[in-house]
Amino acid sequence: MCRLGRADTPLLYHKRIGEVNMTIAVDLGYGNVKLYGGAVGAQTVVLPSQVATNGREVVHGTALEQGERPMEVRTAHGSFLVGLGAHDWGRPVENLALDRFVGTPEMRALLYGALSQYPMGHALETDLIVGLPLGVLSGEEETVRGRVAEIRGFLQGEHRWLVDGERRSLQVGEVKIASQADGTLFDYLLEEDGSMPPERKQELGKEIGILNVGFCTVDLLVARAGRTVQRFTAGDTRGVRRLLSLVGDGLYSLGELDAELRAGTLDVDEALPVWAREVTGLLDDQWGKSWRRFVRVIASGGGAVLLRNALIRAFGGRLWLPESPVLATARGLWKLAKMQSDHG
Repeated sequence: MCRLGRADTPLLYHKRIGEVNMTIAVDLGYGNVKLYGGAVGAQTVVLPSQVATNGREVVHGTALEQGERPMEVRTAHGSFLVGLGAHDWGRPVENLALDRFVGTPEMRALLYGALSQYPMGHALETDLIVGLPLGVLSGEEETVRGRVAEIRGFLQGEHRWLVDGERRSLQVGEVKIASQADGTLFDYLLEEDGSMPPERKQELGKEIGILNVGFCTVDLLVARAGRTVQRFTAGDTRGVRRLLSLVGDGLYSLGELDAELRAGTLDVDEALPVWAREVTGLLDDQWGKSWRRFVRVIASGGGAVLLRNALIRAFGGRLWLPESPVLATARGLWKLAKMQSDHG
């Protein structure tokens, strides 16, 4: 289960991100692992968060098309297939609990798969700024500190793996942690070079609502003058997987249903309005009419694309949907890192 609560951490925009050779923003989402940034220019990777233990038996010589085999990532914990179609080739691994972020074998395989697709050039070392769901950053302060320390411990240091038989390695230096909602906010506030236009700086002093609809989670955050407004900030588990559960019958993995949804072959005509009402009901419970105080409501995540019409009806002209909502968190975190590096 993805258990979520309230977020008790302030925004991190006032802290400086160190530089080694580059900084990569990482969004370790339940639906996709997203990477954004680099030393020169912005490079992106979106890897569907589907992982399976490696099936060894492959059928050859039939009249049917075999299809393209997913990426194979081998670590000290075993061999995994990652990315779209992984559940067609191996035994699905679907861990939607919070412990995935502390370096479970499947999380490592997904991260290494994404890094393997990232154009690193000659760089062998990087810093990371990582976006996490509010649920990971919620709870008793001591518990959250311990969890963040575990995540940082998993990410920092030397990483070695094989991808499709090719050896890879990467040294990770400094790791900064923020919420996915923070990334969405700074994607709106900042330009690609890390600068903040005057009109956005004025809005930062007012209340801005952030809605991140991911695969597992729906995160709500309200910022005023760069800090969270706690009573408007919360997380829930009615993300896109809730939509998939409404159309699923237990015969398919979530990954298989997700692949059909991405391909446009999953019939969600009846389930989509039901799920939309659940999400807008959550918004009403948490924000009520108070959203009219907000100068802007920013929505991101793959779920925001599916809920676009419902969100427009709910918030009208105050709604802002970023370009490529799936990438908004990682892109915003990279902009944040850029701003802190240039002006810290």
